[in-house]
Amino acid sequence: MEPFLLGVVIVLAGGFAFLNGFHDVSNSVATAVRTRALTPTIAVLLAAVFNLVGALLSTSLALFFTDAGIGLPAGSTGLGILLAALLAACLWGLLTWWRGKPSSSTHALLGGIIGAGGASQLTSGPAMSGAGQTLLLQIVLPLLLSPVLAYALAYAAVFPATWLLRHGSPSAVNRGNRMAQSVLAGAFALGHGLQDGQRTMAVILLALVGAGYASGSDMPVWVQVSAAVLLAAGSLLGGWRITHTLGNRLVHIDPLRGMTAQGVSSAMLFIGAISLHMPLSSTHTMTSAIVGAGANQRFASVQRPHVVRILLIWLGTAPATAVVGGVFFLALTPLL
Repeated sequence: MEPFLLGVVIVLAGGFAFLNGFHDVSNSVATAVRTRALTPTIAVLLAAVFNLVGALLSTSLALFFTDAGIGLPAGSTGLGILLAALLAACLWGLLTWWRGKPSSSTHALLGGIIGAGGASQLTSGPAMSGAGQTLLLQIVLPLLLSPVLAYALAYAAVFPATWLLRHGSPSAVNRGNRMAQSVLAGAFALGHGLQDGQRTMAVILLALVGAGYASGSDMPVWVQVSAAVLLAAGSLLGGWRITHTLGNRLVHIDPLRGMTAQGVSSAMLFIGAISLHMPLSSTHTMTSAIVGAGANQRFASVQRPHVVRILLIWLGTAPATAVVGGVFFLALTPLL
């Protein structure tokens, strides 16, 4: 049974990677397309290529998840937890994409793992070990604090950007900001690949470790390549529902503020992945940076009802996927 469960987990993890790219490509292209810095076709191609490169460049976060972040039980129980978590995360991603709402795939996956792990304990199965403090300090807190930090930094960054460009003509300033946005769209996609590409790698590596096929100390090349290719493929085929929400429904965004939001969110993803080795949600950082940069205007531009609805979805992501993950695990229990 374990080889079969392992195969199903790997297939679902690939689907999660594809859906991640499909769902999150909007974060990379929304402001650049909205301000006409890039055409939609060029923006999506750029995002797909840099997502691929980013996912191929780093595995440190995935190894952290495997080594210290999540203490899954070995054997079929651990595979069942991963299977239930992936099902919950994929369903939540499809639901939020269909509703056109940006949400964190990382929160969804973690919620599913926690819910399935709790269900395992309810059925007197093995419990997850060593996950509590590490999960809170190294994973949950960065994901919760990143939106606040992204909003504050983007709001503050508008001041020096405006001051530096105060003597330029509007046409020259907008042209320069659109050029910067074109570069930063690729930078953000690279940061997204560095961050989110490793979620799929971590899940597959956890499954391999649990089934006894890997030690968890290094990343198999085929895992990294497949996760990167599927993430890029999802980005290439990504829909525009969430792009419309980020680019049009939250704030009135101009090229300067679009450039500021992309710069802040890109820097946060790079620092989180490379320097701090902490997972940050690309959705949370980009959405919060867009709202922060857009709020720094002389006229009211923030569409508060839309922002509140998105915040409610963010707050509900982990609890909802935890419940769904727990239900899926209970349904899978006879097979385990």
